[in-house]
Amino acid sequence: MAPASKSLNTRAVVAAVIGNALEWYDFTVFGFLSVVIAQLFFPAGSDYTSLLLTTATFGVAFVMRPIGAIVLGLYADRAGRKAALSLVIALMTLGMLLLAIAPPYSAIGIGAPLMIVLGRLLQGFSVGGEFGSSTALLIEAAPFSKRGFYGSWQMASQAAALLLGALVGAAISRGLSPDALKSWGWRVPFVMGLIIGPIGFYIRRHLADSEAFLHAQKTARRATLGEVFKSHSRDVLCGLGSVIALTVTVYVLISYLPTFAVKQLKLPYAQSFYAAIVGNLLLMVLSPVAGAWSDRIGRKGLSLWSLGITLAIIYPLFAWLAAEPSVSKLILVQALLSTTLSGYYGPFGALIAELFPANVRSIGLSLAYNVAVMVFGGFGPLLVTWLIDTTGSPLAPTYYVMSGLVLSIVAVACIPGKRHADLDARRKPA
Repeated sequence: MAPASKSLNTRAVVAAVIGNALEWYDFTVFGFLSVVIAQLFFPAGSDYTSLLLTTATFGVAFVMRPIGAIVLGLYADRAGRKAALSLVIALMTLGMLLLAIAPPYSAIGIGAPLMIVLGRLLQGFSVGGEFGSSTALLIEAAPFSKRGFYGSWQMASQAAALLLGALVGAAISRGLSPDALKSWGWRVPFVMGLIIGPIGFYIRRHLADSEAFLHAQKTARRATLGEVFKSHSRDVLCGLGSVIALTVTVYVLISYLPTFAVKQLKLPYAQSFYAAIVGNLLLMVLSPVAGAWSDRIGRKGLSLWSLGITLAIIYPLFAWLAAEPSVSKLILVQALLSTTLSGYYGPFGALIAELFPANVRSIGLSLAYNVAVMVFGGFGPLLVTWLIDTTGSPLAPTYYVMSGLVLSIVAVACIPGKRHADLDARRKPA
């Protein structure tokens, strides 16, 4: 590979990773701080009701994601990955700014939760175009023989953002008094995120569009929603089903974990972050390893093995944890699940990106990803909170996650063996 091509590929990875990391960092800290946000912005007659309102607000953003997926996904397939990714990160940063400056309910009344909801809606719309556009960019920048490795940085960056969110959450919860955390400390993670936005925008504005996209613009049909459903409906369904396992594990086993540990297992709030830190560190390190491995042995088989093992061990692990809860057991459970899931997270980006040709790749990915995330992820914490309260069982989250894993196993098994090569067949071997 020529030095210029390597440089372009490196910039593409950085551009894709930085916005993706900002997205997941923001969603992570919102989930981690849901207990504090519930008290400040959604006061109610009980802690349970306040938490339900907050987790509902967490989920509201996901209603906007399919809308953003359609609008921004089509924009990325028509105007280019560079234009779409620049717009996405600008909107994402604006939404985070609203969260960072919102006064509490005690200061402005109903205007406080409305600002939070508006910020979440804006973020949901912008994030709807992030995954499809950034994953398309990663796959198109990669040599054909390294798509699994390049695509793995999509999930590795998510894990890195989740790790950063957990570290920041742990730092402010341990370093600040409860009063300071409630007064101003909860804003610190959002303000830190605002620093990333302008840097990411600058990098994305100076990025070149991929050769595969430019070629598709000249030779392939113009991307439309009708074209996607007419020619790629099976691909969208397979992609959607494949995303379910990803989203239920991220939002229930990782993002919701500190709240679960505090409310259900009665573990210390600050120490509950340790499990998320360990789990995300493992995902960040192991996902690229699994992605590179999938380039050698195949993505489909590795993905099915990973999902199957996770399905087999999740209930026994949670039953063991619930019997005698402790921070050390929570960390061990998270570490084991993160290890098995890395075999799915690593190949995931390439696995579903290869379902679509370049002319509809961004809209196809965006639809499959965001519809699944809206239905199974955005309201996952709300549903799990309700399930635990209704059943009285702390094991309720495992039922939800296990159902999602089964659906994804079926979807991955149905993925066809084709791989869209775009221009790679005409390139010199890397």
